[in-house]
Amino acid sequence: MNILLCGCCGRMGRAVSEALKGDDKICAGVDISSAECSYPVYKSIFEVTEKVDVIIDFSHHTLTEDILNYAKRESLPAIICTTGHTDEEKAMMKRMEESVPLFTSGNMSLGINLLCRLAKNAAEILGEDYDVEIIEAHHNKKLDAPSGTAVMIADEIESALPYDAKRITDRTPYREKRDPHQIGIHSIRGGTIIGEHEVMFCGNGEVITIRHTAQSRDLFAQGAVKAASFMINKPCGRYSMKDVLKEAGKSPVCVSD
Repeated sequence: MNILLCGCCGRMGRAVSEALKGDDKICAGVDISSAECSYPVYKSIFEVTEKVDVIIDFSHHTLTEDILNYAKRESLPAIICTTGHTDEEKAMMKRMEESVPLFTSGNMSLGINLLCRLAKNAAEILGEDYDVEIIEAHHNKKLDAPSGTAVMIADEIESALPYDAKRITDRTPYREKRDPHQIGIHSIRGGTIIGEHEVMFCGNGEVITIRHTAQSRDLFAQGAVKAASFMINKPCGRYSMKDVLKEAGKSPVCVSD
């Protein structure tokens, strides 16, 4: 598998390089950095001339349109691992899924996808009787807040709640008691925290907590490589980690239809 790696010189790009085994290799990279790599690195994806089977993107959400236009031109699947996309970029990706095999996920970890499923199950059972709060923590260089993973978790919970939830990321403008139909999302940025996500269901006299801690970036890199292998020869359309897990036979435990 020949991989074109966007954001190849960043922390996640280096982790992907280290996660590759066997015949899988990075044939070229795209990055604004001039760091030395064992493969050609281009400033623009449209300069790439190597034979490519799949694109893995760990760059920046503002480059997504260029990446997908290149994928469309070259008939390539694209694994978009960046987060923080604007509404316009999300709409663009929605349009492009008709022309490109497009894989997106707020988090490439199997454990996080299990957390999403557990949180959705909890929301289905607990319903309106429990307040929902999400806490996420990342390193001090992360640009977007809340994290794409926190948004993904909130999406899953909302789909199971019996009401239209309102997401609150800042309560300082309000001086009032908590609306029971809120989902609070809190972002912590500090040090070298790789990624922590906690979901709290707060009821009358008890709190149920579901928590995931990433101890290494390797798990995200391995998930991206697994997704890339899954996407080879897939038809145009939108895919996610749910599809990877279904193919692996783990959907009854980790993923809802």
